[in-house]
Amino acid sequence: MTLSIDQQLALKTAASRLQSQFHGIFGTETIERFLNTSYDQFASNSTIPNFLPLLAERFARQRLHALAKVEGHVTDNKPIVLFLCVHNAGRSQMALGFFEDLAEDRAVAWSGGSEPGNQINPAAVEAMLERGINISREFPKPWTDEIVRAADVIVSMGCGDACPVFPGKRYLDWTLDDPAGKDVADVRPVRDEIERHVRELLQELGVEARV
Repeated sequence: MTLSIDQQLALKTAASRLQSQFHGIFGTETIERFLNTSYDQFASNSTIPNFLPLLAERFARQRLHALAKVEGHVTDNKPIVLFLCVHNAGRSQMALGFFEDLAEDRAVAWSGGSEPGNQINPAAVEAMLERGINISREFPKPWTDEIVRAADVIVSMGCGDACPVFPGKRYLDWTLDDPAGKDVADVRPVRDEIERHVRELLQELGVEARV
């Protein structure tokens, strides 16, 4: 895919930020490889090409954090939870929103999909806003090897056999209705069930939930 001059400049700026953030941990070649492959993940089906460099930077940052954990560069002992569903547009995004809101900086959460969609489900966004949580800035994304390997707990929500299986990981399977195509009224019960699950998970992990 041919990049515009603006996109090339944006990716170069993103690489500089990532190099500064991961200085002493990863070299330039690794950072640029993660950034470029992250860009490629979204380029094929994105409807907003101007935002591609930003999405690529955010996803590359997450992947590099995961790799740093896997390679032992991260020693903060914060538990990492990975929420997975099919499109990473509804259930897993709501779970991520609740987890980050309740755990604050005491734990880490990521999300991904087996077949990532193009945008977050608007009904899920609206339902979460009713609870004071804004997930509109999130974006559907796949999972990658280093992200799965870095997670301490992997929560699947309907991705079935497509969910990755790694030995030694703790797996949870939450049975939840798919909010795809539903209106806000029908998404609310799913949202509330997800919140209940997330609160229970935080308690099991020994992570204090925000009051």
